[in-house]
Amino acid sequence: MGSFQVRRARTSDVRGIRELMEPLVEERILLGKQPVTLFEAVQEFRVAETGAGELIGCGALHVMWEDLGEVRTLATAREWRGRGVGHSLLERLETDARQLGLSRLFCLTFETGFFGRHGFVDMGTETVDPVVYEELLRSSDEGVAEFLDLARVKPNTLGNTRMIKQL
Repeated sequence: MGSFQVRRARTSDVRGIRELMEPLVEERILLGKQPVTLFEAVQEFRVAETGAGELIGCGALHVMWEDLGEVRTLATAREWRGRGVGHSLLERLETDARQLGLSRLFCLTFETGFFGRHGFVDMGTETVDPVVYEELLRSSDEGVAEFLDLARVKPNTLGNTRMIKQL
């Protein structure tokens, strides 16, 4: 296996992103997403690809509030795990977050070791300012509901850990 590069995703990558996600959805590590959802969010994604153009990883940065973003759908092809693909994608998403002016990154994950090695910590019962909380409640985005630890997302996220990183 050779080298890889991380780049902004294109609409033509959506099929490959879904293929990267499928094994993790089957293992109940990631929630499945409909193709239309991925197309709507393609500008949030970065992908890792080999020199031969094979997609070997993906990850997305979703802005939740003026200072807060979520790392979503971070996935690496099984045969490329442990080779720095996830690290490179996360590093790029953090750079994107800083460029957008974000100061905190959230993730909901089973991979606490990976995210912990990258500076994320368990959120515990961390809350946000009550005014911001009220604004966030207006969002229909499931990631926002996960961040707020709302009861309606519990069946989908049971066992996941809410983690946060200060940038």
